[in-house]
Amino acid sequence: MSSLKYESQVRPPLVSGDKSYHDITVDIIRPIENRPSRLWWIGFLTAVLLLCFGIFSVTREVIYGVGQWNLNKTVGWAWDITNFVWWIGIGHAGTLISAILLLFRQQWRTGVNRAAEAMTIFAVLCAGQFPIWHMGRVWVAFFTLPYPNTRGSLWPNFNSPLLWDVFAISTYFTVSLLFWYCGLLPDLATIRDRAKLKWRKFFYGAASFGWSGSTKHWQRHEALSLVLAGLSTPLVLSVHTIVSFDFATSVVPGWHTTIFPPYFVAGAVFSGFAMVQSLLIITRKVLKLEEYITIEHIDVMNKIIVLTGSIVGIAYLTELFIAWYGQNPYESFAFLQNRVNLLSPYGWAYYIMMGCNVLSPQIFWFRKLRRNLVVTFFMSVIVNIGMWFERFVIIVTSVYREYIPSGWSTYYTPTIWEIGFYMGTFGLFFTFYFLFSKFFPVVAVAEIKHILKKAGENYKAEMGPEEKESIEAFAHEYEHAH
Repeated sequence: MSSLKYESQVRPPLVSGDKSYHDITVDIIRPIENRPSRLWWIGFLTAVLLLCFGIFSVTREVIYGVGQWNLNKTVGWAWDITNFVWWIGIGHAGTLISAILLLFRQQWRTGVNRAAEAMTIFAVLCAGQFPIWHMGRVWVAFFTLPYPNTRGSLWPNFNSPLLWDVFAISTYFTVSLLFWYCGLLPDLATIRDRAKLKWRKFFYGAASFGWSGSTKHWQRHEALSLVLAGLSTPLVLSVHTIVSFDFATSVVPGWHTTIFPPYFVAGAVFSGFAMVQSLLIITRKVLKLEEYITIEHIDVMNKIIVLTGSIVGIAYLTELFIAWYGQNPYESFAFLQNRVNLLSPYGWAYYIMMGCNVLSPQIFWFRKLRRNLVVTFFMSVIVNIGMWFERFVIIVTSVYREYIPSGWSTYYTPTIWEIGFYMGTFGLFFTFYFLFSKFFPVVAVAEIKHILKKAGENYKAEMGPEEKESIEAFAHEYEHAH
């Protein structure tokens, strides 16, 4: 039976142009085999400079202590924990695209999954640094590990969500890394077979673990992918749920709420997809991959952004409703005076958060705007700014004014070294991403080939008259019904 039977002909193609298997290989592997472009060098060197500034900022903090940051008697968590939660959220889209969409057999994931998986790994590496450096005395970080020691009863508190953060994030990172590398194996073997330079043949030969493309290898590859997808799916929900417990299990007004787990997960997917959009729009242009990362991919991801943005908006309104309905004076003060009141010290941050996260994504209800690259790129940046402010609002506005007015702190602003640390994680993230785009295929070659005969433009065009008639009849009925 023709493979066309399994693919809706009404849906636009996921591979543009008259492509053969060889064309796909050449187009996607070309950036690896050729010298880097000037744009690549400009981006890479800028990222390295940011990374150097970040290393210098962290070095100062280690030498002189956490006093280099503007933390005070009530704001003990601020810029660092905001950035930690933000980076963890960025890493959520990769696993969602890879695991959940693989299990649901969504073919549009194939154009974007490789870059999203890599983004997950780099984002988790950036996030994991913030709790470590926040310790101040990083050389005694091993005190947090549960192992037999001579320090008496000095053991980690297994009831603490901070400890479960370590377990959840390390598991998430490990499974994501395995999933990403497992998918790379067939493509690494393709690069190995095409390599002309000795070092390239050796490097990709070792990295591909002797992949031969035999039936047995493909069967094991697919089985492993499904197992890892099954492991990853609960992790998508558990990681940010456990991160939300850092706040929800406390009794701080503004944190002590049961809506945090689903609200944090939806927000993480929201910000993660926005970052995927930012990266892919630039990547498809710079590496000339417009035929594989199509407008259809951009459109579908924008639909997920407007969905998760709306969920986040409902969560914000639910928080305000419960603060009013619960008649707890401390909760009411935290939400209705500290946040919603525009005249409060951080009222401006709350309205930036609402504008970026709830109102602005609603423009994606319009198909023309969903498929506009300039609008999409601008909106992806706006969403991530808004999601950063969400974490900042939750953390700082909840702790700088707690129960007793005499304990209220002064207005918190970050120092240059806190900002430098954050900029340094951007440098680390983009340094890794640029190296990844140079030495590994940004789009999964084997998976694009797999869907070519079902979702390629030239194959969709080669339909028989009966298929065309049935599709035209369906389209006519659809238009009439709507």
